[in-house]
Amino acid sequence: MTTTPHAAAYGEVAALMQDYFDGLYHGDTQRLRRVFHPEAVYATASEEDPLILRMNEYFEIVDSRPSPASRGEHRTDQILSIEFAGPVTAVAKLRCSIVPKHFIDLLSLIRVEGRWQIIAKVFHFTVHAPV
Repeated sequence: MTTTPHAAAYGEVAALMQDYFDGLYHGDTQRLRRVFHPEAVYATASEEDPLILRMNEYFEIVDSRPSPASRGEHRTDQILSIEFAGPVTAVAKLRCSIVPKHFIDLLSLIRVEGRWQIIAKVFHFTVHAPV
């Protein structure tokens, strides 16, 4: 049995998502810099006004807040789906938390320079206490 390109690609994207989750949980912007394309966009409309940032602005936020790991937060990381539009384009839907915010992330990915990278992070969050 041979592995189809999508099966191999699925494993690569799933591994990238684990690096993404670990980067968020540990507040590790060096790890996050490896998963995001340098020109990626970060966007949400969960609050009154849309928030749209570039990576340098987003990494400043991550660097300035206590990491979920440092607060001993329970991890809620979950890959809900990974879909491919072609051999170099994919979308991942994820669930994770940075208490008190609980996120659904929609990550658009492209395969460039021989590896998958997040080119856009669009997300929704709700705020509630941990269970």
